[in-house]
Order: sequence, then structure tokens, then C-alpha cells
Amino acid sequence: MLSVGHACVDICQGAVTALLPFFIAERDYTYAVASGIVASPRGPKTPGARRGHVRSTTALSSLPEDDPMDPETLLVHAGRQTAGAAHAVSPPLVRTSTTLFESYDAYKQAQGGLVFDGPRYGRSGTSTTFELQRAMAKVVNTETCVATSSGLAAITAVLAAHAGPGRHILVGAGVYGPTRVFCDNVLIPSGTDVEYFAHDADVASLLREGTSLVFVETPASLTMEMWDVPAVCAAAHDRGVPVACDATWGTPVFLDAHALGIDISIHAATKFINGHSDLLLGLITGTLDALAGVRAYCDRSGTHAAPDTCWLTLRGLRTLAVRMERHQRSALAVAQWLQPQPSVQRVLFPALDTDPGHKLWQSQFSGAAGPFTVELAPCSEEAFTRFIDGLSLFGLGTSWGGFESLVMPAVPHHLRAMDAPANAPRLVRFHIGLESPQDLCDDLATALTALQGDADTDAGTPRQASA
Repeated sequence: MLSVGHACVDICQGAVTALLPFFIAERDYTYAVASGIVASPRGPKTPGARRGHVRSTTALSSLPEDDPMDPETLLVHAGRQTAGAAHAVSPPLVRTSTTLFESYDAYKQAQGGLVFDGPRYGRSGTSTTFELQRAMAKVVNTETCVATSSGLAAITAVLAAHAGPGRHILVGAGVYGPTRVFCDNVLIPSGTDVEYFAHDADVASLLREGTSLVFVETPASLTMEMWDVPAVCAAAHDRGVPVACDATWGTPVFLDAHALGIDISIHAATKFINGHSDLLLGLITGTLDALAGVRAYCDRSGTHAAPDTCWLTLRGLRTLAVRMERHQRSALAVAQWLQPQPSVQRVLFPALDTDPGHKLWQSQFSGAAGPFTVELAPCSEEAFTRFIDGLSLFGLGTSWGGFESLVMPAVPHHLRAMDAPANAPRLVRFHIGLESPQDLCDDLATALTALQGDADTDAGTPRQASA
């Protein structure tokens, strides 16, 4: 049986050729795996154990491999190694489209099939891009990282690199809406057999000849179901199938995805990692083998991130740990306040001990993020509109992960066709930002008065948002 790493490389390469025939099909792509920044490999990890991270002896030196450090410290010190920046706390922003070479030999080395770890062209990144990729690889304790133009670009790159006629991809039914839209409207028409499965499904029974990837998001988008990630990985790896996970909700602070067995971890850095709601960026992490085909796809499709975006994300990375602690504390306080409210039927948040996924959350996560979903009591469209419009501290908008609190009507059931209820409940997703949780609860208390005494079930369906 092929190892997961080698199986992933072969699958990725074949998928790129089959799905997008205008791309170069040759597998001689070794120079690409290094141009995106490589962190030194480490030994096997044990879930729950303190990870074998590394620390620097001086603020800007390379990080040695023999002194374990926690992610909180790596978030501050990793990715600060750019030559010429010895007196700068943060790496400089380097922009370019054309890269100049000192000699023809240097040019040939960069453009040929040799392993090359420097800039080749602006699309492949500058030192700013490389610093972010190095930092992220260090923080999640794996070998390499690929930055993309958005979180969705990262997701679609991973899926496309494993897709193609005759290939079978298992996708968790609770994934981010645009992920399913991509599968339904791009992968399936291109000949990939995409099969959706529930969070409590027997994954081993769904794997078959030609299965090239298992893709999950935990917790599920909007409906917050928890996945037994180690069990999913064990079943897939037993058949040589790699597992990818959208780990955006937990961030590297609260979810050590690779330690749980995930081969490819995806983060929409648009959200918590940047934390300021002012950019789009995706980050994909894994071993060199696991990301070989993904990196090839990104290089050939031009989905790379701009250096300005990478520089801003590096800035956000430094404060990720402290922000996540505040998001968690405030989200739990607001969720607990909402639970007994008369107009609230249920709060979907795995950090609550009443949530069905609480035990799985405890075993896999070290904390909880800001987004959760609330199931409201039946109400009229007019009352619901008054409730949403009555919120003053919660902005009405898609996405999450920034400093500001947000609210969004959630209509996920058209994306859960396999288990959609006959009468879908009225769901609202909240993202709890960095405001005072007491002020947020006061704001909610005022807005919820619009729902009191309204038993009208004329629940007109609001337009589905995408993030």
C-alpha cells in the first residue's frame, strides 16, 4: 500500500492533469516545493502533548530545533528572518513583479527543475510571502505552507488538486457553503464523483477504489456539528487516502490539526489570523509530499497571495493568541446568557456542556472561537426583521474573525440536502468580537424584545450569505 504522502502526490498530480488539461502535466516540479518556504521536519506528534516547537536565541535569528516552545511564543517570533532586516522588529514589505538575477546560472537554477528556495517571479512570492509561510509552518508544526489569494482559493486548490474523472472525493456535509458550491458546479461537471457524508457516518464504509481525498470542516459551518477527526483520519489512512480539514474556526491556537492526523490543514487567514476584516488570504499547511500537487496547482493557476496581504497577515499573526482568548471568553459568556432567553430555542456552540458535540470538542480543541449559531423560536418575518435591525453593536454582514461582532441570518439547509428538515428552524449566526460581553448582552436583550410574544411561523427565508 502506498503511504499517505506518496498517494497524495500521485493523486494531486493526476487530478491537475485531468481537471485542467491546459496545465503542464509533468511531475518534475521539485523546485516548487521549496519556493514556498520549508520548515525543518519534526518527529511524530501525540495529541494532547506539548508540541516539539522551537525557539530563537535572539529575536531575529533562525529558530533552532532542540528547544520546545508553545504556539503563543512562535506566533510572535516565527517569520522574522528576512536578510537585511536585522534592526526591524517586523520584516519589511517587499513588492515586485520581476525578479532580477545576478547571473545566468542563478537564473537557470530558479527557472529549471532544481530545488530552489528563493524568489523566481512576483507570482511565486517575495521575501514577505516567504516569511509568512515559514511562520505558519512553524506555528502548526509541519514542513511547509502555501499562501493563496483567499480562503476559498485555498479550499478549491486542495480539492482541485485531488479531483478528476474517475476520482472520488468524500466531503463533509457541513462544509462552508462556497465549498459545496464549488464541488457541485465545478468538480462534479468535470467528472469528479463528490459524495457528501454526515458527521456521524461510518467513513470506512464510504471509502472505495478511486477515493482520492476526504475533506471535512470542524465544527461544521453554521450548524456546528463536531467531527471525530482522529477516527476519520484513521479510516482514511488505512486505505492510503489523505485527509484535508478546513480548520479556520479553531485556528492554530485552539486546534492542532496535524497532531490529530490531518494531512492538509486549511485556514482562511481572512478571519482570525489577520483579525482586522481588511484582507482576503488563505493558508494551506502540510508536509512537502502532501502539498506537492497543491503547490503545483497554485503555481499553474496563479492563485498566489499579494505581498501586501501577507505583510498585514504577519502583523495580525502576532496577536492571534491573545485575541483568541478574548473571543473565547466573550463568546462563552454571550452564549450562556442567550440559552435561557424565552425567544431562544437552542444555542449551537460546542463549548457549551449541553451541546451534542461537547465531548468531541473537549478531546480535540483547547478552546473555542467567536462564531456560534442560535436557533430562535418561530417568529414572523416582520418580527425577525425588527430583531436584526434592532441590534446596534452587531454589524449585519458575512464572514467573521475580526475585532467586531457580527450577525447573519443562517439558512444552511439547502446545503445539507441529505438531512434537511421539513420545516427548517430560524437560525442566526453570531460572531462575538472584542467588545465588552456585557454590552453585547445588553444589545441583544433590547433587540430580542421584538420577538417576545410573536408566535407567527410565517418565516420568510432571508437570502443566504456566503461566508
